Amino acid sequence: MLRLTFALSFICLTMNADFPIASAQFDMELPADEEGAQHLTVFDSQADSMVRDAIDADQSSLPATLSGNSMPLNLPTALSMVGGQHPAVGVARWRTQQAYAELEQAKVLWLPSIQIGFSFHHHDGNYQASDGQIVDVNRNSFQYGLGAGATGAGTTTQPGLVARFHLADAIFQPKIACAIAGARQHSANAVVNRQLLEVALSYLDLLDAHQEARIIGESQLRTDNLAKVTADFAEAGEGLQSDADRMQTEAMLTKNRAMEIQAAISLASARLAQAISLNSHADIVPMDVTVLPLELTAVSADKSSLISTGLSTRPELRESKALVAAACEAHRRERYAPFVPSVLLGYSGGGFGGGLGNRTNDVDGRYDFDAVVTWEIRNLGLGERAARRRTTARLQQARFETLNVMDQIAREISESSSQIPFRRQQMQITQQAITLAQASYERNLERINDGEGLPLEVLQSATALEQAQRAYLDAIMSYNQAQFRLQWALGWPITAPPLS
Repeated sequence: MLRLTFALSFICLTMNADFPIASAQFDMELPADEEGAQHLTVFDSQADSMVRDAIDADQSSLPATLSGNSMPLNLPTALSMVGGQHPAVGVARWRTQQAYAELEQAKVLWLPSIQIGFSFHHHDGNYQASDGQIVDVNRNSFQYGLGAGATGAGTTTQPGLVARFHLADAIFQPKIACAIAGARQHSANAVVNRQLLEVALSYLDLLDAHQEARIIGESQLRTDNLAKVTADFAEAGEGLQSDADRMQTEAMLTKNRAMEIQAAISLASARLAQAISLNSHADIVPMDVTVLPLELTAVSADKSSLISTGLSTRPELRESKALVAAACEAHRRERYAPFVPSVLLGYSGGGFGGGLGNRTNDVDGRYDFDAVVTWEIRNLGLGERAARRRTTARLQQARFETLNVMDQIAREISESSSQIPFRRQQMQITQQAITLAQASYERNLERINDGEGLPLEVLQSATALEQAQRAYLDAIMSYNQAQFRLQWALGWPITAPPLS
């Protein structure tokens, strides 16, 4: 887990780099005159200055949305909080501890237990003697020391040292418990991996919401200024009041989208807090000033080699194989059970005394040793047959479940790896759309400034610019989510990319 955190620390340091949302961090062939158009701008100098100041402040410190009731957090820190104190991880690890405790118990199944105590017996009335006669007897007896419960000439019913076990359990139960303990360990690793994925995706959702809030904020500045200019045109008689009302409506709708994204930020923050089990009332604010494509797995990686890696590293498959081993040992236990005996070994030593009536005299030492070995065929053999059929069915279920897990791992790897190249192409397409939308917006704005049109004509290009920015953001987020899902499907074999 430490290797994972360090590797992601490197990756997330690159996420804090000074790049705007529209910047591309992968190789693309763009004309030289379009490189400057990658940066997001607003349509007039006043709004442009406001947005640039906000971006500069974001890049020099924490996001501008950080308030006094906010908690800054980056991805490596969030991932590092998935530890033993996390509820889901804690439950899985204590289940593992329980399984290993049961393994220790199975290993010592054949060792004797120690019983120390005292027993008292009183009988008054008819009693059948060993020769068959009925006699009236009033007697007492007691025993103390290592073992208790002896009466008359009988052996000690509760031996001081007693070993009572089926030899098949002594042989096979440790093997079964060992396989189950291994399965629980792999299950705990799977829970950690799943929780790491949940944290990563929750953090990306929160970062996505904050970045979308920035985009809508810039769009709101543009529509507010357009609404003001359109109202000025209508007041001067150079435009229609209906156009001013239309622009004012658009400004209100943009403001409504800004409120919706603030609600989305709150929900994403709450989900991330739950994912990392954070007991805090503060809103989580990502420390990343922008979002960049993460390269966790090479795009050119062969799908068959990725599936092979996943099948060798996924803890879910190792858990299934361990459960198959446990079911196999349980089946062997039932096969050999009728041919190996149950064992009872007992030894007792201590004081024993008693007498007629209420007298308890003649107290002296007493020692007993018992050894009993029995073979059992349950229910005339029909019980043995049913037990073998039951364990055979469980073994076959475990084997088919392993095949199902293998198919599921292959599907998850195939889906995630197939998404990566398409999301990358979407990033290229949407970045080009931003460039074209930015150019269209600036040309329309220039026409308005030259008195060649109405401000309402700029609205469509401004809307297209916002849509292109949001589409690019969605493409990057989908790309990063696919990368993390692929890493999870591979069992988190993360390696940090080399520095360029």
